[in-house]
Amino acid sequence: MPEGPELHLASLYVNKMCEGVVFTGQVRKSEVSKSLDVPFTCDAYRITATSRGKEVKLTLTPIKSDEPKHRVKARQADQPMDIVFRFGMSGFFRFTTEDELPKHSHLRFHTNEKPCRVLSFVDVRRFGSWQPNGTWQPARGPCIMFEYESFRENVVSHMADHAFDKPICEVLLNQKYFNGIGNYLRAEILFRLNIPPFVPARTVLEGLESGDSCEKERPVKNENPDKKPKSDRTKEKKIKEETGDLLRLCHTVPLEVVNMGGKGYDPQKQDYSDFEAWLQCYYVDGMKSIRDHNGRTMWFTGDPGPMAPKDSKSPKKKSKAKKEDDHDYTDKKKVTKSRSAGGTKRTAIKQETVTKTPQKEKKAKAETEAGSKRKKTEKNKEENSPPG
Repeated sequence: MPEGPELHLASLYVNKMCEGVVFTGQVRKSEVSKSLDVPFTCDAYRITATSRGKEVKLTLTPIKSDEPKHRVKARQADQPMDIVFRFGMSGFFRFTTEDELPKHSHLRFHTNEKPCRVLSFVDVRRFGSWQPNGTWQPARGPCIMFEYESFRENVVSHMADHAFDKPICEVLLNQKYFNGIGNYLRAEILFRLNIPPFVPARTVLEGLESGDSCEKERPVKNENPDKKPKSDRTKEKKIKEETGDLLRLCHTVPLEVVNMGGKGYDPQKQDYSDFEAWLQCYYVDGMKSIRDHNGRTMWFTGDPGPMAPKDSKSPKKKSKAKKEDDHDYTDKKKVTKSRSAGGTKRTAIKQETVTKTPQKEKKAKAETEAGSKRKKTEKNKEENSPPG
């Protein structure tokens, strides 16, 4: 499932691909989608994107004509529209030609070029959604990455909430307080701090202050990781050395993912080896996993903690080929499909050769032995038959 870093990378991807591009016409929805129609039609408009936690907002802005007497046509938009997207299990954006339109493209924005190109919201499982004239969901808390001070304040000031009676691993998925944290992030954060997943959240969080006790760095800019300076390696090293403050790691660990690749959000290039190497706990060999009280798989090491579900069984580990179908949308996640597929194919061919060669030799040997036996029998008959 896409988490905060993936949605932020999605917004950067849209801004990069749509910079200077003019879109036109009606926003079109696929016939199979049950989501809302987008009542926006305009001869010329631009698209920009921004993210907040687990939401992405596209802003469609009409381009005003320089002609003083120009009038907006009937049913043509003359004001910007915001569309707020939630990605569900498998949502992402892709910018292609019309001929290369993805099969599961459910909302489309067409350019005024020839040949026409299309920005699509692609969602294979169709758990994602969009809201025309939408706003950020009020039930979601501040973004863990780009509203850090507000995020800390929101958690610390609500410590009496009954939500914090639950295990820390389950509270980390509560978007009211941890907007942007998902399954792989909670596993990595708790692992780094050596915190058992099923201990009371309040026990872990009590004592933390609304202000970060460590020396505050300059706020992280909401910028494209393609322009990452060389000094980022030093910053990443400092991030890895941070310990003790769970709220700080809820901020810094997602930013490691954002800053990791350099190529940004590109679902067409599925070289996820860097991300796989970055993971220390989630889906890593040797780690344990059980389902939490909500049925979500929790990866950890050591003792799960006193609040672990009773009789909870570890789910069967999926093969990596199947795991790769779960869109996670940085440019750097998991193993390359082509490489693993090629290796499997080569192995199959090798095994087939090893299996078939002895069978051919055995058959040839049997035929040779049968021929020799027939000749011997015929020769004996000739020798023993009476003369004519």
